[in-house]
Amino acid sequence: MTPALATGRVRFVGDLLAMVIADTPEQARDAAEMIAVEYDERPAVTDTAKAAEPDAPQIWPGCENNTCVLWENQNSAPVDDIFERAHKIATVDVVNSRVMGTPMEPRAALSEYDAATGRVIHYAPTQGVHRHSFILQNFLPTMTKDDVRIVSRDVGGGFGLRGKFYPESMLMIWACKRLKRNLKWLADRYESMVSDTHGRDNVTHGEAALDENGKMLAVRLHATCSVGAYPFQNGPNVPIFNGGRVTGQAYDIPAIHHVIRCVFTNNTPTDTYRGAGRPEAAYIMERLIEAAADAMGIDPVEIRRRNFIPRDKIPYTNSRDCVFDSGDFAGTLEMALELADWNGFTKRRAESEARGLYRGIGIGYFIEASGANPIEEGRVRVNRDGTVSLIMGTFSHGQGHSAVFPQIVVDKLGVDYDAIDYVDAGDTDVVPFGGGTVGSRSSMMAGTIIVRSCDAIIEKGKKIAAHLLQADAASVGFADGVFRVTSGGGAMTLAEIAAAAHDPARLPDGIEPGLDETQRFDRGKGLDAYNHPNGAHIAEVEIDPETGVVRLVKYTALDDNGIVLNPMIVHGQVHGGVAQGLGQAILENPVYDSETGQFLTGSFMDYAMPRARHIPDIAAANNENEPSTSNPLGVKGAGEGGCCGAPSAIVIAAIDALKPLGVKHLDMPLTPEKVWRAMQTAKGT
Repeated sequence: MTPALATGRVRFVGDLLAMVIADTPEQARDAAEMIAVEYDERPAVTDTAKAAEPDAPQIWPGCENNTCVLWENQNSAPVDDIFERAHKIATVDVVNSRVMGTPMEPRAALSEYDAATGRVIHYAPTQGVHRHSFILQNFLPTMTKDDVRIVSRDVGGGFGLRGKFYPESMLMIWACKRLKRNLKWLADRYESMVSDTHGRDNVTHGEAALDENGKMLAVRLHATCSVGAYPFQNGPNVPIFNGGRVTGQAYDIPAIHHVIRCVFTNNTPTDTYRGAGRPEAAYIMERLIEAAADAMGIDPVEIRRRNFIPRDKIPYTNSRDCVFDSGDFAGTLEMALELADWNGFTKRRAESEARGLYRGIGIGYFIEASGANPIEEGRVRVNRDGTVSLIMGTFSHGQGHSAVFPQIVVDKLGVDYDAIDYVDAGDTDVVPFGGGTVGSRSSMMAGTIIVRSCDAIIEKGKKIAAHLLQADAASVGFADGVFRVTSGGGAMTLAEIAAAAHDPARLPDGIEPGLDETQRFDRGKGLDAYNHPNGAHIAEVEIDPETGVVRLVKYTALDDNGIVLNPMIVHGQVHGGVAQGLGQAILENPVYDSETGQFLTGSFMDYAMPRARHIPDIAAANNENEPSTSNPLGVKGAGEGGCCGAPSAIVIAAIDALKPLGVKHLDMPLTPEKVWRAMQTAKGT
């Protein structure tokens, strides 16, 4: 775990060395410049592929070959036997490049000391305040959850980064309590880029054993994944569990041997970043399926059709015992092909060639597992005047909870949308528990709580209505906000029942006053408790042969998100994910000096982020024919599919564009220089 302050040794540029407290920022900077540090320089390793080599500099004593965790899913012998009998073997080596999250605002914190109570009120951007409260107690065990109130307001982007409790917040809370005075801190952009957790950064060797028809018989995957200088709060869990549970993706692969080596490097620690392991799992499988198509001489669409998990095998238990409860992968691909006008690509390629450009097309199919943090809590209260208060433990930082969650209440209780007061609990004093918004969990977790709470309110309302209308409770129905006796007449609105519920004299014996339900939903911790969004993304790119510039010119996203509660918000999530996936595929590239470990891309002058001009109009649609069975709404996660589908689709499209030149491989990011050099090498110049 990352220490609050480095002691004895710093392991990456971004390690904290000292805390300076001053009355003004200028005084703090002057004082910081007076701190003299004597460094005994050591060699650095920043290349993930080289970190485990015998002669690599050792970052932590006792960690041979810089290995943090070496994980293997099973003995290799049974899979090796299958490879011995294979008709063909397809191989690929890929780099899943390091990326930075870079939310709109750098990290910041404000700690206030409440002299009356001795509490610290800590304001900081998060993806869930209770998660930060829990981690704080592990770091500062002398402070209970009652000693610190954590509050988050508007957060300009989460992406996994805001789910972390960083050393600066721990130091702020500790110092505020000790000094009994208010403190504030604001990072500049460089500080955030060098110390906010990064994402991805692994290299993988993949092999597929194929029969005579191009069906995958077995797969071998060997991945080396950088956790950076420290195993941060999720660290090794990202590739091993998050990605590992969907190894093999939507393909029916009888046997998989999977080895993951997590290594220390002199880089910023890696942790959850939008998709968190699932984009990496999708990327290696899509590159491998393309290599299999090339080895067999089979069309890339056809080889996917032959290898998809058949619909009649759903529910399907994969190699990691993760249960896919729903999905029509072949059907979703066909819908995507039609929406993308796959058959018209030849004409579009000819048009690009007439303008002197290479054009390619690529598919990125993915399946992920959504529903992180298995427990959630929320509250639905019908007030005396018939209005509804909705208080949830999840926390929205751009997902549109205030629009979607009241929709569920409207559907269940028949109240007006404007009569709902939604409280998004970014405050540990408002909701006693909450799992936050991570891992595309909110619609499944909070949605289930809302449904169950509304159902409980309706059942209680029926008893009150039966008492007041002098009817049997079994004869009272509820629809469109009205309780109605099904035989004999008589009806009362929800508002009328709510008013009566707050008057004990009007209630039947044994009924507590109020219509107020707090529910805690535990989806379970087994791998059969997740939901599984999936989709087929199709990208078309044009490449300038003179400069190597890759431009995304057409993009289609056909997602299976189960039942879509709000299409506009779901499509917005897809667009945002695709933009981040495009950034990884083409633009984003944190660079470290290989000898010193110095961080060289600490501003947006050096680190290329996607802009509006990089992103074409995205044709987004949903296959709603496969609702999830893991929750009563039938929903699946929607926040991370774009990051899962875009890198594969874009890189495969670029390779397809350059196939006429003999280019068969490219690694992310597809920078102009890298692509230009690949073209020159293929040409022999």
